[in-house]
Amino acid sequence: MIMFKNQIILLSLFFFPRTSLPAPMFSRNTISVWSILKKCIGLELSKITMPIVFNEPLSFLQRITEYMEHTYLINRACSLSDSVERMQAVAAFAVSAVASQWDRTGKPFNPLLGETYELTREDQGFRLVSEQVSHHPPVSAFHAESLIGDFVFHGSIYPKLKFWGKSVEAEPKGTITLELLKHGEVYTWSNPYCCVHNIILGKLWIEQYGTVEIVNHSTGDKCVLTFKPCGMFGKELHKVEGYIQDKSKKKLCVIYGKWTECMWSVDPQAYEAHKKSEKKGDNKKQKNEEPNGAENDDADDMPEVQETVSVVPGSTLLWRIDCRPAHSAAMYNFTNFAMSLNELEPGMEAFLAPTDCRFRPDIRAMENGNMDEASKEKERLEEKQRAARKQRAKNDEEWSTRWFQMGTNPYTGSQEWIYSGGYFSRNYQDLPDIY
Repeated sequence: MIMFKNQIILLSLFFFPRTSLPAPMFSRNTISVWSILKKCIGLELSKITMPIVFNEPLSFLQRITEYMEHTYLINRACSLSDSVERMQAVAAFAVSAVASQWDRTGKPFNPLLGETYELTREDQGFRLVSEQVSHHPPVSAFHAESLIGDFVFHGSIYPKLKFWGKSVEAEPKGTITLELLKHGEVYTWSNPYCCVHNIILGKLWIEQYGTVEIVNHSTGDKCVLTFKPCGMFGKELHKVEGYIQDKSKKKLCVIYGKWTECMWSVDPQAYEAHKKSEKKGDNKKQKNEEPNGAENDDADDMPEVQETVSVVPGSTLLWRIDCRPAHSAAMYNFTNFAMSLNELEPGMEAFLAPTDCRFRPDIRAMENGNMDEASKEKERLEEKQRAARKQRAKNDEEWSTRWFQMGTNPYTGSQEWIYSGGYFSRNYQDLPDIY
């Protein structure tokens, strides 16, 4: 009976998640970023110990959980009878999964080897578990599933971060797989590149770019989405444009919008006609405008953002971003969903694995506004991890993952970390002491 009551407490927390952090973010204005980063140009940042000034109070395991913020799009795909409409919903979900990165210039904490995170959201109909399965290279594996058995969503993520003088680029590594069990369909894709500009001087800003291909392995349909780089005059900033094609490569519909705002779907012919009329209007404007070609060697000026997407007549709205809380800028630009991810209330300790991110003292201290303690705890945890690695090497021991095992993705043929089950049976004996 006690176990049952505690379970009710745990689950009920997620119906009323908190809407702010315990303390606002600190000011980075007094930090000499260049003195820290000048030795890192061209290097992979995961191999460098970075000061806490660059962080936000979340682990990367919690950050990838933000893929689930718009789970309603997966639920919508499960409910649709038409395969093209399902692909549209999946494409919208793939774009929405990176939308939380807008203006999120803080770096999540690198997970410790063996660190885990779980999240159950009955209101959105899913539960998720993730584990840091490798430290060098850093690999985070996650597995999410519908509470009513409609879908499974999983993947292994290992982004490579590089510093290029004025910017930090995250190269996407790892495949994401979505299984719609009711329809017997499987979709796979990878995320776009992400770049944070003006690390040294100027206002920090983010762009996503690259091609994302979503493949329906059951029907042969494919959705090709291009996240456009901002370009010389910034007209393409945040834009996403693509199409769905069948296995014979016939275009079935065009998908367009902005990853920071909304995504729409429309008939290909209507889209092309609209683009031609827009192009004529742009040519007239350019004759009367002088381009501003002045270069700025100190900072990459963020282009002026046009807040609305030009909607083609006859389009169908697929997704629109949720408004962020009014105080978001003072809370690391977190969304409402992100605000709740590190919440720890009485009653949760009895169920969470002791390796859960919520128990990390450095993240907890930073969230509470105690930067000195957070820095000391981060250093202590990193040293503890190094000492444990040396001890394993001395004893000729291999690290053993607990909830994920290396296997073959049957749809792509690639090697990745696959959930082996058992986490939610709550048997947490013999877990490593990482904190």
